[in-house]
Amino acid sequence: MKAAIYSRKSIFTGKGDSIENQIELCKQYGSKLGINDYIIYEDEGFSGGNTNRPRFQQLLKDAKKNLFDVLICYRLDRISRNVADFSTTLDMLQKYKINFISIREQFDTTTPMGRAMIYIASVFAQLERETIAERVRDNMLQLAKSGRWLGGQEPFGFAAERVTYIDSEFKERSLMQLCPLKSELNIINLIFSKYLELRSLSKVSRYLNSSNIKGKNGGQWSTMQLRRILTSPLYVKSSETTNNFLMHSGMNVFGDPNGNGYLTYNKTKNITTDRDITEWIVAVSRHEGIISAEDWIKVQNILDKNKENRVKRLGTGDNSALLTGLLVCAKCGSRMKIKQGHKSKKQNRRLDYYVCSAKDNSNGSKCDNKNVRVDILDNLLLKQIKAYDKNLLVKSISLLMELYEKGTDEEKNINILKSSINEKEHIIGNLVKQLSLSENEQVSKYIIKELEELDAELQNLKFRLDSHYKIKLDESNSPKVNFLEEALRIPGDEYEVIRDVIHKRNLLNTIIDTIYWNGDNMELKVKFIKS
Repeated sequence: MKAAIYSRKSIFTGKGDSIENQIELCKQYGSKLGINDYIIYEDEGFSGGNTNRPRFQQLLKDAKKNLFDVLICYRLDRISRNVADFSTTLDMLQKYKINFISIREQFDTTTPMGRAMIYIASVFAQLERETIAERVRDNMLQLAKSGRWLGGQEPFGFAAERVTYIDSEFKERSLMQLCPLKSELNIINLIFSKYLELRSLSKVSRYLNSSNIKGKNGGQWSTMQLRRILTSPLYVKSSETTNNFLMHSGMNVFGDPNGNGYLTYNKTKNITTDRDITEWIVAVSRHEGIISAEDWIKVQNILDKNKENRVKRLGTGDNSALLTGLLVCAKCGSRMKIKQGHKSKKQNRRLDYYVCSAKDNSNGSKCDNKNVRVDILDNLLLKQIKAYDKNLLVKSISLLMELYEKGTDEEKNINILKSSINEKEHIIGNLVKQLSLSENEQVSKYIIKELEELDAELQNLKFRLDSHYKIKLDESNSPKVNFLEEALRIPGDEYEVIRDVIHKRNLLNTIIDTIYWNGDNMELKVKFIKS
């Protein structure tokens, strides 16, 4: 077994044990464990307030290479006085299966007692992180209300630059501010004027792409990008009218309207989760607006009207197509989507088409796969399934059903273990909180003993859970039994009797993995699940 010894001493205090004494005491402790091979890391003259120390950083790099099995230090604060940094270091050591020992506090992660101490450190680390996060968020929101640029992706038409100014106390300050890019703002003006003229996102995107007008990074324009620009208050000249419009939409508006644009904040909780519009913050910013309030509000009204019309039309579009979510372009691998076509006088109904999404978004520059009518391709698929060897299909579905039924017991076992683990972790968390608040030494001993027993039980439960996961069937390939039974009806005429399109689509998903369409040779290729 090989050990690393870390020692640190700040020369600014002149207090504490010397580097040499720390190392010697660590070696004496290590010898009791049968360790005689050491790597020594020394940082002298560095504070424990953070981890920006040369030898400590080298220690972390060596740990990731697994150059030692255990890290020994004289005292916990030799690693860091910052609880969050200390907890992060412990997490990293555990990830690489390296034990940690502090000889002064008897902190040893090879024992249940040591692991209980980790829980205590984690509680305080979490408290510190949450307090800091809340304080930062509050400060950011206050800055947002003042209309300051707080960083992030620079919007089209602007670049972020640092500017300096003199405050009321005649001190020099600096901040980041959006500065206009004239060439890009000219395109913004063009986008708004074209949308007011054409009243269609797809028509505007086709116009821009065919005119070789590029986006922020030289890319093609999509309808999603255009919608983001057209709905953003960033470009409108603030006024009482726009303030009232935004407040009527439910947003929180700050700042006096003065012709400048707006900045929006607090729109998302994280990358994927949007906040309710009533939580949004919209503030008059420091950059000039370029779109008049009248034109901007006209654009919002047209967008809302088109959205309502689109929702109405989708009732006979997407919902009637069987292959939604299954159909893939055989030429470029992109998903195929539904696009509305013309109304057929002969059939007295509108004809919808499956269209390659890459082709549609790039106006045909990224893919040229031919469109295909929804009704034709849906019927072609059903004919192909009926021509498929029914006995093989039944055998395949029956096997899936058998595997699924076997897997249900395993699922029950996993859920029981998960519930037990959550219960143990909850109890441990409560005990740790009690231990952190207790000043009675005798009470603390009882709590620690209980923690040790609970930790042993918890580790056993986690080991059993891992074992069950290894034999658990992949849920993504285990459809529900009732769907598997009904899927047997697809090759026959009974399937066509079903009226609910969503139900029919779900049945197809039971037996089909992917469907590929190649418009060049009019070929439809079906990939069945487990085939």
